Amino acid sequence: MTPLVIGVTSHRDLPPADIQAVRAVVGQLFVTLRESWPSLPLVVLSALAEGGDQLVAEEALAQGARLIAPLPLPRELYVEDFTDAAARTRFEALCRQAEVMTLPVRKGHSHREVGNPGTARDQQYAQAGVYIASHCHVLLAIWDGQPSDRLGGTAQIVRYHLRGTLPGPPSEDRDPHHILVAGDERLLYHVLCGRSDLADDARPGVTASWRHALAATSEDHLPAPFRLMFDRMAEFNDECTTYADAIDASTRPGVHADPAAPATARMGIERTFREADWLAMHFQHRVLLAMRTIYTLAALMGIAFTCYAHFAAQNYLIYLFLLLFALGTTMTAIAKRRGWHRKYLDYRALAEGLRIQSYWRRAGISLTRDHAFAHDDFLQRQNVELGWIRNVMRASGLPPSHAPPANAAELAGVIAEWVGEPGRSGQLYYYERKSIECAGLHRVTEALGALSLWGGVSISVLLAVFALRLEEDTKAGLVAVMGILSIIAAVRQAYAYRKADKVLLKQYRFMERILGTARAALDQTDDPAEQRSILRALGHAALTEHAEWTLMQRERQVEHGPIGPT
Repeated sequence: MTPLVIGVTSHRDLPPADIQAVRAVVGQLFVTLRESWPSLPLVVLSALAEGGDQLVAEEALAQGARLIAPLPLPRELYVEDFTDAAARTRFEALCRQAEVMTLPVRKGHSHREVGNPGTARDQQYAQAGVYIASHCHVLLAIWDGQPSDRLGGTAQIVRYHLRGTLPGPPSEDRDPHHILVAGDERLLYHVLCGRSDLADDARPGVTASWRHALAATSEDHLPAPFRLMFDRMAEFNDECTTYADAIDASTRPGVHADPAAPATARMGIERTFREADWLAMHFQHRVLLAMRTIYTLAALMGIAFTCYAHFAAQNYLIYLFLLLFALGTTMTAIAKRRGWHRKYLDYRALAEGLRIQSYWRRAGISLTRDHAFAHDDFLQRQNVELGWIRNVMRASGLPPSHAPPANAAELAGVIAEWVGEPGRSGQLYYYERKSIECAGLHRVTEALGALSLWGGVSISVLLAVFALRLEEDTKAGLVAVMGILSIIAAVRQAYAYRKADKVLLKQYRFMERILGTARAALDQTDDPAEQRSILRALGHAALTEHAEWTLMQRERQVEHGPIGPT
């Protein structure tokens, strides 16, 4: 199940007199979150440093939360920075109860450099803070609220979380991408607490408030947009639970999932992908059923009204018209109330994002940039409601501690499964088939339009030539046929527009083209680094295309107008 992830950043030197107050505030936060969203298991990300990191970790374990500890350094090096023997003892005890993962040494540095005090070691701490802030849904900051230039300190991690500004001094060669795509869903729970080196009368009292990137001031209660976002995450978990048996029984191919892998690995990205993919297909079928029913009813409504208008003694047809309208309205109301269209689009977007995130992770791409993750590039600059999709991706991106490093065989497997071969396998073959299928549907729509046009012209010519010879009933019948042909063509075109067949055809051809380009580029190199670079570029392009498709489709809700679908 998708968890609610709380990241921790804190001062090390908390005043002893404030510790119990801080513990009470933290404990109340966990209770509130658990009671508000019982279907979202709590996960705490803590580097287990002295002070607030350990305090939050202890409180999390006491309340039954899962604890993940991304350490900035190997344990034997990390404990060297603990000044208190009791803190070292607590650290070792917490490690035994946590899922410990050691973050890799940053590119350009060596284990020897980070083993000694200095900038390289400080950057490892900053990397841990960025990792925690990037993978959490709520950043819990036990902090005095004062700005600081200390590399990797709490102030810099809070600033990164809210604004996207990476820790450390600015430089010309730094990638500004993360600033532009800082998600609006970034949420901070600030526990105001001073440092132990301040006098008692100079320290602020322990208080707590919510902050987020969209507001300049703090709030006492969780903002409503974020509550809706967590509701969407809980709804996804509830859907996964409801359809768990069907999802497990599904044999639809998707992202690689090794049945022999440990359970924690199977419950990560691959499991969440399977759930999102199955649910997307499930609700797509419901949306298509609703749309086909509504548009069929609309066509029958038009035919009934046309016959009522042109034939005498057919008064019962007006009652049939009203019945068909009521049925269409009822189907529309059911589809909207149950959110079929929204769920289909959201779950499809989530599945596609997880697909790329999984491929990147298996290919060893996620760790090639210090701050970049797949969710950083997906559905950015959109409203907070869609942020739940990135939140699920954040949680799914938490790797198990035993995840093996990517190797040549795994990279080759990703290329074969993701890109594939034209006419044979992979996403390339999938989009080839979808392009052909969508082009065929588009031709059917155009053929119906042409049939309606030329059928109407032919009947018009017939009426003009034999106007004086045809019986009134015959004329009425021919005019009714003209109307019926026009209704069928118009309903078919409206249905195709609502499904966005023409736009989908362009998307399928675009994806087929970029996958073909990636396939050609991959065939020209055996260098793993270059292959990963190609796959990273492919992923960025695919994420952008899927985001545009999702936003475009959200404007095409299932609707029912005055005399049919609109």
